Amino acid sequence: MSASDGAWCASLGAVVDGDGVRFRVWAPAGSAVEVVVEGRRSPIALEKSADGMFAGHSPDVRVGDRYRYLVDGRGPFPDPASRFQPLGVHGPSEVIDPSVFAWTDAGWRGVRPESLVIYELHVGTFTPEGTYAAAAARLRHIADLGATAVELMPVADFPGRRGWGYDGVDLFAPARCYGRPDDLRRLVDEAHRLGLAVLLDVVYNHFGPDGNYLGQYSPFYFSATHASPWGPAVNLDGPYSAMVRAFFVENALCWIHEYHMDGLRLDATHHLIDTSPRHLLAELSSQVRATAPARLLHLIAEDPRNLAWMLHPPEEQGCGLDGVWSDDFHHELRRFLVGDHEGVFRDFRGSLANLATTLSQGWLFCGAYSIHRGYQRGTDPAGIPPRRFIFNIQNHDRIGNRALGERLNHQVDLAVFRAATALLLGSAATPLLFMGQEWAAGTPFRFFTDHEDALGHQVREGRRREFRHYAAFADRQIPDPQAEATFLACKLDWSECDREPHASTLRLYRALLALRHVEPVLRSNQCGSCRAVAIGEDSLLLKHEGDVGRPLAWVVRLRGTGLVRLAGLLGERDQGWEVVMTTEDPAFAPDPMPPRVLRAGRELAIEFARPSAVLLGAMG
Repeated sequence: MSASDGAWCASLGAVVDGDGVRFRVWAPAGSAVEVVVEGRRSPIALEKSADGMFAGHSPDVRVGDRYRYLVDGRGPFPDPASRFQPLGVHGPSEVIDPSVFAWTDAGWRGVRPESLVIYELHVGTFTPEGTYAAAAARLRHIADLGATAVELMPVADFPGRRGWGYDGVDLFAPARCYGRPDDLRRLVDEAHRLGLAVLLDVVYNHFGPDGNYLGQYSPFYFSATHASPWGPAVNLDGPYSAMVRAFFVENALCWIHEYHMDGLRLDATHHLIDTSPRHLLAELSSQVRATAPARLLHLIAEDPRNLAWMLHPPEEQGCGLDGVWSDDFHHELRRFLVGDHEGVFRDFRGSLANLATTLSQGWLFCGAYSIHRGYQRGTDPAGIPPRRFIFNIQNHDRIGNRALGERLNHQVDLAVFRAATALLLGSAATPLLFMGQEWAAGTPFRFFTDHEDALGHQVREGRRREFRHYAAFADRQIPDPQAEATFLACKLDWSECDREPHASTLRLYRALLALRHVEPVLRSNQCGSCRAVAIGEDSLLLKHEGDVGRPLAWVVRLRGTGLVRLAGLLGERDQGWEVVMTTEDPAFAPDPMPPRVLRAGRELAIEFARPSAVLLGAMG
């Protein structure tokens, strides 16, 4: 079966149809919409239907033609469902025919949830070239690492030549600064050839401040009653909201079918304000699955509210999503390791007992009051399989929203970083890695933009206001997000992979991910198969037990030195365990200081010379 089963056809934008092109755009308040095609003398008039759609077919338009719309004589404006903006977000749209791409992924169905290991990357800084083609050439590295899915930060076209992508305005058009649409398709096709799924980060909660022409077509794209941090919220439950919802659902289906994406990471879903009987996320999830029933798709939300119903199936009044980012793991761990206490970290104590609870149940807040957010946060996650929680020790936000874009390995000793890595990759949750993490990259990841000067100044000052509670942002010498040098400093230095201490860190990541794939108990997605317990104030035990495979246990020392006693923590026979590996093995540490396993009678203990992790396996 092919990666796209043909059960969906695009309805918005310029669609190649028979001997010409069909145009369709929503402008309910308009009385006349015309298509202006470059090189054609006369505009093409579209006919209006009762739902506010304007549509028409022209046999004279061809693939590659550039066009815009006139709305009641105003404009011309780019197509809201443009498949490509070759000259940028303010320029003409280009007619693209996705059906002519020669896919080679027939038979690809995707990656099973229990095997999912996500590798997040930013196309512009992942390689020196910063293109889809260059990223495709590096996919072998990700496959060899042991990750099973690539998550692309947003590629919906945005203003300027560089940016994170969260200020996108052309949701259907891959950013032209990285290449053409078929270059992105080649990236996905190559990923599938290597056994990698591809997830795309999409932003449906707001549009960027420059190049958003939706308001020229309809005033109903944005809510008259709900607000968001970026201004009026997207209209998901007010007048004409059915057409707005259909726009976002169509966008999701476009990425799934026209680009063979294996899923979506839905940005900041807590800002999708929807009081309708059926939430947009439930509608989107249902339609995506209905049009691709044979594929293993992953719909993952970024949402700090810890809402179990988002992961429940539609028949249980849920949204039917496959996973959610669990920030509690990251925040509690960072509070412990680095001492972060401002902003979102005000809710966390840096407690290993709390970290153990998070590791065992998926998130920490299950209804307790959030100081940072000002409301009771979280619901009971009981019954949700562990792989549906996405854990990380760093991601684009948690690095890039620091004043200097420091990675975790820039702030803690490398031995501590290795121990934290073992905790992440030894957990039962789905791990997410951020590009370069696997070799403890020396490069930062900073916030960068390329807006025109006046808007750039507003963004710069707005960012400082947003993070005014963080002491580091009081320093006016933080890198200028508008400066090209800020962007260039974030490009990965791939030569680090061959130098120490990066090379040994990379070997550790490969070894830990290999264990996740070969040890049966680590492949379990059963509730309760992994339990964590704090051992004193500096160490954790993470024990895996299941119906298949030998039990395994990680003993992780995150701070200091000393003896960790395991009496009674491993079961009836402490002596029946052997060392499988440690993060201080010579292959993984340029200056190894291995922990010593001590046995006295029936008692087992580990003496740590510094923070590190030991993996024990049950014998017999």
